[in-house]
Amino acid sequence: MRSFSEIERLAFSNRSGEGEAALLLPTPSTTEALLEIPDATWLSMLSRCVFSAGFNWKVVESKWPAFENAFHGFAPGPCSMMTDEEIERAAVAGGIPHMAKAISVRENAVLFRELAENAGSAAAHLAHWPSTEFAQLLIELKKRGNRLGGTTPQYFLRFMGVDGFILTEDVVKALIREEIVYRAPTSTKGLIATQGAFNTWSGESGRPLMQISRLLALSIG
Repeated sequence: MRSFSEIERLAFSNRSGEGEAALLLPTPSTTEALLEIPDATWLSMLSRCVFSAGFNWKVVESKWPAFENAFHGFAPGPCSMMTDEEIERAAVAGGIPHMAKAISVRENAVLFRELAENAGSAAAHLAHWPSTEFAQLLIELKKRGNRLGGTTPQYFLRFMGVDGFILTEDVVKALIREEIVYRAPTSTKGLIATQGAFNTWSGESGRPLMQISRLLALSIG
């Protein structure tokens, strides 16, 4: 595993210098900003990522206002108590009649209520989770949530501003190149190994995980 300064140089050289590459680097939101986001907004984004997985993002985005209205604005309380019949009607009314994904709204609303019971709000649970244990958060969401495997929770957390990595094809290629993993890290062991590398690189560079993730992708070309 090479130092992150070497990876940065490779990424910057692929983007004609540090200035251009820096424009592409995301910045995480502060904990205070994340805490101000209502749980309904978190659930809405999570659900949008679930529905967009394997589907056309533009189609989902165009239908989302109607879908959000049909699902009580994604307030976790009402959503967690919807019957299968109510969910089916809401999905049809929202224009995205995918029943399995629609049911995930209810199941993940139940998860959000459980998180709120322990932390005061789902936002507090997610906002206070340390970036040094981001992989463990992904593991928890996959275990306790519905349809939260793969990169779905990674994109959800990134869109909300939570610091973490996204295991895109290029990021995985970079991790394999650095001999951190030998294939896409979907297992607990692979995710923990990935987290260890990210923590090391973050300590070396002072960069948040999301910038390290982006620079790894840029280092591929």
